[in-house]
Amino acid sequence: MKRIVLGILAHVDAGKTTLSESMLYLSGAVRRMGRVDHKDAFLDTYEMEKERGITIFSKQAVFPLDGMEVTLMDTPGHVDFSAEMERTLQVLDYAVLVVSGADGVQGHTETLWRLLARYHIPTFVFINKMDQDGTEKERLLKELQDRLGGECVDFSPERDMEIFYEQIAMCDEALLEQYLAEERAGEEDIARLIRERKVFPCFFGSALKMAGVEELLRGIVQYTRQPVYSEVFGAKVYKIARDSQGSRLTYMKITGGSLRVKEVVEAGHRESGREPFREKADQIRIYSGAKYETVQKAEAGMVCAVTGLTGTYPGQGLGAESASDMPVLEPVLTYRLVLPDGTDAHTMLADLRLLEEEVPELHTVWKERLGEIHVNLMGEVQIGIIRRIIEERFGVAVQFDAGSIVYKETIRRAAEGVGHFEPLRHYAEVHLLMEPLESGSGLVFDSAVSEDELDGNWQRLILTHLEEREHPGVLTGSAITDMKITLIAGRGHLKHTEGGDFRQATYRAVRQGLKKAESILLEPYYTFRLEVPAESVGRAMSDLQRMNGSFEPPKMSGDMSVLEGSAPVASMRDYQTEVNAYTRGRGRLSCMQGGYRPCQNAEEIITAIGYDSEKDIENPTGSVFCAHGAGFVVSWDKVEEYMHVDSGWQGGSLEDETARPGDSPEKRPAELSGAPACSEKELEEIFVRTYGPVKRKRPSERRRTESSNISAAEYRPPKKKREQAEEYLLVDGYNIIFAWDELKELAKVNIMSARDKLMDIMSNYQGFRRMTLILVFDAYKVEGNPGSVSTYHNIYVVYTKEAETADQYIEKTVHEIGRKHNVTVATSDALEQVIILGQGGRRLSAEGLREEVELAMQEMRSEHLKESRSTRSYLFDNLPDELADYVEELRMGEDSSD
Repeated sequence: MKRIVLGILAHVDAGKTTLSESMLYLSGAVRRMGRVDHKDAFLDTYEMEKERGITIFSKQAVFPLDGMEVTLMDTPGHVDFSAEMERTLQVLDYAVLVVSGADGVQGHTETLWRLLARYHIPTFVFINKMDQDGTEKERLLKELQDRLGGECVDFSPERDMEIFYEQIAMCDEALLEQYLAEERAGEEDIARLIRERKVFPCFFGSALKMAGVEELLRGIVQYTRQPVYSEVFGAKVYKIARDSQGSRLTYMKITGGSLRVKEVVEAGHRESGREPFREKADQIRIYSGAKYETVQKAEAGMVCAVTGLTGTYPGQGLGAESASDMPVLEPVLTYRLVLPDGTDAHTMLADLRLLEEEVPELHTVWKERLGEIHVNLMGEVQIGIIRRIIEERFGVAVQFDAGSIVYKETIRRAAEGVGHFEPLRHYAEVHLLMEPLESGSGLVFDSAVSEDELDGNWQRLILTHLEEREHPGVLTGSAITDMKITLIAGRGHLKHTEGGDFRQATYRAVRQGLKKAESILLEPYYTFRLEVPAESVGRAMSDLQRMNGSFEPPKMSGDMSVLEGSAPVASMRDYQTEVNAYTRGRGRLSCMQGGYRPCQNAEEIITAIGYDSEKDIENPTGSVFCAHGAGFVVSWDKVEEYMHVDSGWQGGSLEDETARPGDSPEKRPAELSGAPACSEKELEEIFVRTYGPVKRKRPSERRRTESSNISAAEYRPPKKKREQAEEYLLVDGYNIIFAWDELKELAKVNIMSARDKLMDIMSNYQGFRRMTLILVFDAYKVEGNPGSVSTYHNIYVVYTKEAETADQYIEKTVHEIGRKHNVTVATSDALEQVIILGQGGRRLSAEGLREEVELAMQEMRSEHLKESRSTRSYLFDNLPDELADYVEELRMGEDSSD
């Protein structure tokens, strides 16, 4: 059986619920058509909806229609409940957009149109109330095409068929060629264009009088197609609610396979990140209005409510289904909850957390310093509804204050945030790259770390902690937005790391990065459409300029002037009242959310809010390190001096640092990163805390017994002897290149030349010192790279394989040969030095290697000079002394005459 999910959307009072009632009646699903004004509409199931005559919560009804099964989703039309409507869009196959013929295209209608485009939902348009005076089909169709798009095509029975097929052909290049060849589009062609959102069928009628509704239903049957579903189970959660007995209901659409009662549902990780989400579906309900029937199995394409799931949330993907993107519509006003005397604030906070599952846009926040509860709401109508729900469900008559603007924060430039959490017997470190994105992008999370460096489970846990909460900014404590946060390095401990450790490290890394970056305060904007009489347009333009708004030149629509533009929400909150006053009720202002932009009076707002990030104990900016068996706090600006991992980030984007053998990223040594060089004792303390006691060689197995850290002057590889352990020198190539000034400057011009010069230097050095020298270069970001080992004159040159860094190769090599041979590693990477120390190897800094090479070159020249003097024969050596003196006097005389 063909099965589709069809949503009904509209601006408030466009007749959406009436159209739903007509569709149900004509399909035979209900015996009597209900009416909103009679308070008996089939889908207005809540008492508050009947009282106010508006839809507050989305509902569904299932009915048969000419051999197909339609799940009809009725959504709220009032702007204050737009978030509820948007959540429903996630599960729709098709939509019907209802437009009032008496009012035409409203501002909220355009918002709905953009949302339908964002969610890629094929859409039918029903122009309602065509029985009212002043409604003209041609004028309304032209308005639809002008404001929504030329793809709006008249599908009514009385249409001109020749014009119809011409308009259809104009919507697709292939069909246009067919049409020019005198071949009209067929039913399947039209269905495909509708599915691809290239054509939007328009029907005209009156839902109250059931005119045009049958034509709409026939069009739905004829031109809709059931989506292709996977055989693997998947589901999208779009709503959380509770029934009259208080049972928690998870509303979802099955998007693949099927779901049976008592079957285990899986979906990623819980918010704690410790256990995978695995819960049983106790009961499966199929709702139609207020009634439901239980089923044993829900198949792909069905919308159902499931009991027994406690960890679900709107937008979550179950099984093979992925989670949804962040919603577009969200409140821009925040209100303080005023509790009656004697009410426990913490009890009310817990109650509101339950309510927030059903109304996620509430964003309930507990202000610890003020002892206040703050919630986000869309407007006055929603305030009344929420107040009523709280009183009915929890028995508390709350009030709300006047409300204030919901600000947000972002960053102007990229920064690396470091978070470390290491109290006794705990360990985690996280490095995050925070980059600004375009306005409206929200937060994007990613990882650029190989699983060889940090286990995949830890990486997923870090990303979970990034996604699970709203991270406060450092200017006003407002939520951050419009940035990409990428995991670029991290470390855990096999014994001491727990999931909570990475949560702490992740949160601190975000806060530390925000302190380093240049933060920007953002405020919400409205995009508006203002219609005023022509004589009032001057006043309107003056007001908008005063409100820091921007707008297009006015357009005339009859005797009305139309202004379209954008302005800060803070300026336009009560402007509708002013418009009504100076236009004597003739003006109309429609506003819709226009995203966030830099705040016009940021300093004033920041001062007024008075937020101090260093006093926010719930969101610390510093990190916790351990010394002498106790943890200590390090302020955000000192964290890099104590951190254990060097991510190697250089200040650009990750795309700029793609590595390959001929074009490697700069690998920053500790001296250049600003981190102080660690002493031998400090390195050993760090290693012991992290990995346990150092495994040292026996005195007979190494040349030095006092210290494994050596200077350039002390490092003298002995000449090979059969009875001696072989001497190895491993050189971290790019670390050395970017630590030596002459090679670093050459690398800016040509990285290959810098690499070749280092290879020549190392080759000359090996020829004099006579050890096994291995020069290692990073090539771990080269996709599909198998790695390579080759000889260059008398040294070995290694390019690491994909997902293997030079550090990892060196660590592995030292581990394999360090017990039998004397191994020295030349690098200034502080982290790498810790690892080498633990394996019993010796470390030589980049500066130390440079001094050693220069010293070796001097000794080489000195020995060469001695050898030349002892083997060469000069003319003066074989002359008698008197003759030699005479020749010398002649030579000196010639030199002076010159």
